[in-house]
Amino acid sequence: MCEPAYHIPVLLDESVNGLNIKPSGIYVDVTFGGGGHSKEILSRLNGKGRLFSFDQDADAEKNIEASEGFTFVRSNFRYLKNWMRYYGVEKIDGLLADLGVSSHHFDDESRGFSFRFDAPLDMRMNKRAGKTAADVVNEYDEERLADIFFLYGEMKNSRKIASMLVRARQNKPIQTTLDLITAVRGQQTPTNTMAESREKKDMAKLFQALRIEVNHEMDALKEMLLSATELLKPGGRLSVITYHSLEDRMVKNVMKTGNAEGKRVQDFYGKVETPYRLVNNKVIVASADEQQKNPRSRSAKLRIAEKL
Repeated sequence: MCEPAYHIPVLLDESVNGLNIKPSGIYVDVTFGGGGHSKEILSRLNGKGRLFSFDQDADAEKNIEASEGFTFVRSNFRYLKNWMRYYGVEKIDGLLADLGVSSHHFDDESRGFSFRFDAPLDMRMNKRAGKTAADVVNEYDEERLADIFFLYGEMKNSRKIASMLVRARQNKPIQTTLDLITAVRGQQTPTNTMAESREKKDMAKLFQALRIEVNHEMDALKEMLLSATELLKPGGRLSVITYHSLEDRMVKNVMKTGNAEGKRVQDFYGKVETPYRLVNNKVIVASADEQQKNPRSRSAKLRIAEKL
């Protein structure tokens, strides 16, 4: 099903066990990637079971192997409901999502996802369409850039970073990851924007914010979660792995209240109305052994809910 070097699946057993798989059921893996989670789901299905796996990245298609009952959908998972309708699927028994960026993307020097390499500032999951990170950095005004860095990177120095980028691009366009890093480092002064002691963390936040904006990740996640809520059968399971607080907050809100904003609607007796029952009240994290073997798992949080 996949090449091991592409991506090591995180919380594999825990997330697939959380689906409580019925051998003849219909399941969706909205983040195919290297195919690790999909392969495990398929191993638990019989000849009548079906799995639909989504990925918008052309690189992921290299990991596909023909398998009975398996359908690959090259698309953003925000179009989940449309594709299920296209395939004549009205309801599903479970959905798994391993959010964030795969190790493959961070290790690909040409895609601009990592500040470890000097590469074109791209960051698009789907290389066929949309604005690149370079477009965002060079075209957005200062206020909009600051908002992105604050909302998606949770950077306290977002306005200072935005100001430095606008100044830097007046001299020359910011086209590569090195251009970006150089621009935000600025001049070495006692009040440097990114102190050396926290530079890696700040760079990670900056790159995360740009990646989320380029790929419209939060909008796509919201649409997918709401579609999943409509598609899941009573007793169906939603198993989601998150890597940063923005993703986790939205997933938690949908599972607890049925909406992305976390607005609590109460019935006549004061009970919160929700389409889900939480399977795990506390998030599931990777074991110490997995964290040692797979650094990506260190920030992973798994939430599982059952449709009522």
